[in-house]
Amino acid sequence: MPSLAALHDRGFRWFFLARAITMTAGSMSSIALAFAVLGIDNSPQSLAFVLTVFTLANVVFLVFGGVVADRLPRALVIRTCYVVDILSIGTTAVLLFSGTASVPLLAVLSAVNGASSAFVMPAMQGIIPQLTTPAHLQQANAMLSFVRSATTIGGPIIAGILVATAGPAWVMLIQAAGWAIAIVLLAMVRLPAPAPSGSSFLRDLRTGWNEFWSRTWMWSICLAFMLLNAIHIGAWAVAGPYIAKNDPRLGIAGWGWVLSAEGAGILVMTLLMMWLPLKRPLRWGMLAISALAIPLAMLGLHPHAVVVAVAAFIAGAGVEVFNTGWNVTEMEQIPGDKLSRVASYDMLASFVAMPLGTLAFGWLIGHVDVATLLVTSAVIYVVIALGTMLVPSVWRMGRAEGAIAPQAVADS
Repeated sequence: MPSLAALHDRGFRWFFLARAITMTAGSMSSIALAFAVLGIDNSPQSLAFVLTVFTLANVVFLVFGGVVADRLPRALVIRTCYVVDILSIGTTAVLLFSGTASVPLLAVLSAVNGASSAFVMPAMQGIIPQLTTPAHLQQANAMLSFVRSATTIGGPIIAGILVATAGPAWVMLIQAAGWAIAIVLLAMVRLPAPAPSGSSFLRDLRTGWNEFWSRTWMWSICLAFMLLNAIHIGAWAVAGPYIAKNDPRLGIAGWGWVLSAEGAGILVMTLLMMWLPLKRPLRWGMLAISALAIPLAMLGLHPHAVVVAVAAFIAGAGVEVFNTGWNVTEMEQIPGDKLSRVASYDMLASFVAMPLGTLAFGWLIGHVDVATLLVTSAVIYVVIALGTMLVPSVWRMGRAEGAIAPQAVADS
């Protein structure tokens, strides 16, 4: 099948299998951590604190992770970080099983995971173009999104049931086991070692920054996502679980269904992205991502599980259009030997305000009307997302020459 052509590449097949396993296990861990914290202290401030610590550690180490991923074999970087993750996740499970877990301890372990992710994410972004051909790049990204969305559908439901019945510690054990299997599979990925950079660490950092800042489409969208991600994580990751814990119209199990519906929306759209080439990936991506405002508004206006789940399905479809369009554009437009560094600056700019978002929403939920807060956030989100299309390079950006088969080219 043309939509699965990237699986012809041996390296991508092993990488794809490893990612499928980690995404399956990881799709349950966020729910487990959220309700583990709320089980210790039923406070949005405590949950916001743990999420903030994770993001801060991630932001601090991101640019260093990008340089390391360009200097060392990327598969090796990923495997090493997975070992660190297994140790921290396993420790979390032990603390929860023994009843000795506390919010500060979970925050410290969350920081370890955040720092580890700062090295994994740039390596992941840089390794995909090494494993497949330019003609298969969109399909490869869509396939990974397909698995992510498929596991997101079932993962939150299973996690919600496990957390409600057995407790979050069991979910943590499942995640650690998935990471261990992925380490073995990634050992099968054979890639040539990167050429020695011949420059200092700081010079590599500066080179990555120059590549990032020289592209208006990149820094303008990243600046927009400084605010978009802060709004989204605050409204979705803090307000969402808090409302689910305290409003029977939604409930913990209902929140799992909502997250699964978002994954279903991504799943449906990934099927289309495997077949339908995006000639203007950034234009359609920013239009689609604005749909995230719909579930934010519904969460405030009418937090009924069915209503929010329908809105989350629509938003999930929009997320996938943006993710595929953005990843393909970045992988096509940035030189491969600098891709991890540039991706780290992209992630840094996009994530740096997220700690403020979690802290701000954790405070605001206790001091203002939650419905007004969420609806206002949704309106601001739409304005910022659509405003990026006023940037000419965002509106006009197309695919690289030869990346789309002639018969498939359409202004889609």
